[in-house]
Amino acid sequence: MSDRMPTIFFGHGNPMLTLSENVYTKGWNHAGRLLPRPKAVLAVSAHWYGRGLSVTSNPRPSTIHDFYGFPEELFAIQYGAPGSLELASRVKELLTPEKVALDDKRGLDHGTWSVLRHVFQRADVPIVQLSMDAGRPPEFHYEMGKRLAPLRQEGVLVVGSGNIIHNLSMYSWNARGPLAYDWAERFEQRVRELLAVRDDATLTAYQSLGRDAELSIPTPEHYLPLLYVLGSSDQGEALSFPVEGMDGGSMSMLAVQVG
Repeated sequence: MSDRMPTIFFGHGNPMLTLSENVYTKGWNHAGRLLPRPKAVLAVSAHWYGRGLSVTSNPRPSTIHDFYGFPEELFAIQYGAPGSLELASRVKELLTPEKVALDDKRGLDHGTWSVLRHVFQRADVPIVQLSMDAGRPPEFHYEMGKRLAPLRQEGVLVVGSGNIIHNLSMYSWNARGPLAYDWAERFEQRVRELLAVRDDATLTAYQSLGRDAELSIPTPEHYLPLLYVLGSSDQGEALSFPVEGMDGGSMSMLAVQVG
């Protein structure tokens, strides 16, 4: 394949969003219809964050319901996209000399399926997930994105799934729509400005961005998938925001597409 695939970060938000037809799920679906059809997807989700590096190699990954306290309707969702041992092995190769385990037991977590079931509704695009090593600094995750960049030339869509702003302790379960804390609005605007000029160094060193960053990213796992998307892309590529919005006052639903 001669044309390079785009790469995209999705703000996946509250898993309940996936149950209804709303501005976010419509945006995910619309983004999917505009994307060139990939050979496969490599997903980096906020919800596989732990010790070491692993990649799913199960040809039929299960749908993981990695949450609690939600209605049975959400637990009933199954997303039957196939896996790909071929892609898993290629990811392992690209990340050498890092040790990457092939995991033939793990399925797809909700950071992946809650979005991709709207992006690829037929569940016919193979999906592989890569874990994030919680023991490494942000610069490591950005470098992993760089190593994965050749996949885009091979027809693979590199997807990051998290939230640029994710503060559950201040999330309002009863608030929907555009309302947001002032610090959340300021931080998202700052991220947009840095993305516009592709200041990847500052975006990677997000802890240097002050109190708004501390409130917006109290823990790193929802922000780090963005660094894989930035690392796998080039400075001169077109950048767009296919989905926008703030949910619950403290969760950015911003999607960032490069290419």
